[in-house]
Amino acid sequence: MTPASGRALPLAATVLLAAGLWFITFALDWSSFWVKISLSAALLAVLSTILRPLRREDFRFTGRAVFFGVLSAAALYFIFWAGKTLSTALFDFAGQQISGIYHKGTGTPLPTIALLLFCVTGPSEEIFWRGYLQRSLIERYGRWPGWAAATAIYAGVHIWSFNFMLVGAAAVAGAFWGAMYTRLGNLAPVILSHSIWSAVIFAVLPIR
Repeated sequence: MTPASGRALPLAATVLLAAGLWFITFALDWSSFWVKISLSAALLAVLSTILRPLRREDFRFTGRAVFFGVLSAAALYFIFWAGKTLSTALFDFAGQQISGIYHKGTGTPLPTIALLLFCVTGPSEEIFWRGYLQRSLIERYGRWPGWAAATAIYAGVHIWSFNFMLVGAAAVAGAFWGAMYTRLGNLAPVILSHSIWSAVIFAVLPIR
């Protein structure tokens, strides 16, 4: 048995767990949405590091990593701003569904949302979705097929939101960060990109 095949079962189990956690986060109304997504992402990150310890080379917080992290966060924000403008012009339901995404956080103070996204959710999601899942899929299926599979799974677990715009947004963001990790081979700029982008778009300068 190869190392890749030996990791197939825990890999599949974590994907099923992610689907279950995202169901609890999006489909069930109890508790704060932002607390649930943070705890879910953190649990997956911890499990993934137990199953497959992180490598030192995955966390090179160099000046180059900071530059690409900040620049890519700004680029993705612009992509979402353009996407919102285009989608609301093309689809009657787009505006309502985009508003529905923001209404998930009703009742939670914006500073708390920003802090959770920047310090917990962003880093945890990248450790699991890119550092563990995508890395494992690339080893099994190849560079870009692994990227495509990881992106599809990341978008797929968001189906529990029953929000077409959110699933599409997850696909775009997942493909973007996945491509960054594939090209750079370093989680540091991807973590910074995800953390900055999510804090800004949900708590600082929302695109409604």
